[in-house]
Amino acid sequence: MPELPEVETTCRGLAPHLEGHKVRSVQVRQPRLRWPVDPDFAKHIKNARILKLERRAKYLLVHTDRGCAIWHLGMSGSLRLIQSEERAEKHDHIDWRLDSGLVLRYRDPRRFGALLWTAGDPLSHDLLSHLGPEPLSEAFTGDHLFSSSRRRKQSVKTFIMDGRIVVGVGNIYASESLFLAGIRPDREAGSISRARYLRLAEVIQQVLRRAIAQGGTTLRDFIGGDGQPGYFAQELNVYGRAGLPCPTCGRPVRDITLGQRNTFFCVRCQR
Repeated sequence: MPELPEVETTCRGLAPHLEGHKVRSVQVRQPRLRWPVDPDFAKHIKNARILKLERRAKYLLVHTDRGCAIWHLGMSGSLRLIQSEERAEKHDHIDWRLDSGLVLRYRDPRRFGALLWTAGDPLSHDLLSHLGPEPLSEAFTGDHLFSSSRRRKQSVKTFIMDGRIVVGVGNIYASESLFLAGIRPDREAGSISRARYLRLAEVIQQVLRRAIAQGGTTLRDFIGGDGQPGYFAQELNVYGRAGLPCPTCGRPVRDITLGQRNTFFCVRCQR
């Protein structure tokens, strides 16, 4: 599933090719995504000029002079820029034809993504209005985590994955951050000290920044490629490494389930 670094890389990769251009037409081959695509979507955005691309949590916001398109990549979605004559394949559901001659194509085999439209402030949309701070913003601090965690019985891993607390800390990066901060993922969120939350907030930011940089290095261009940003896989310490030696102490990495998600940690290095 695309997580925050992958969506950020997508945003950065597409922005230079979309901003300032007009959407000449839209073709929706398959409207049945996570939520049905508005039948009038093509009318809303036809001839609209794209002003800015930005990311909010795992959503890609395409601001135009008519309104804002809100794109979510779901579990298997990707966006890429292609030449207009390239034939659509089975899972290519939506095309935006640009005045540059390029086509922005959305592919989603599992159809868990979404494309929505709002004429108002997208940050006031029901999907976005309840979200917590961005992890790379000044609003996200260890003090914020500490104060939000008091009296909470849930595990610290599910706590930092809660979008109302902080957005975009998905399963992979939650496991990695807790490992580097030395915190067991199944510890009660309310039992962790302020000092340890200060460290965890710093680590979350470091991990996400490294992942974004890694994606930017792996991905050369969204034009003609597969539209898939590079993942942080080659630098993972514990995620997906159950039974393999911990890179710090050598003990086997453990795998448990928290919040219906696979969770990886080292029993010696994380307490």
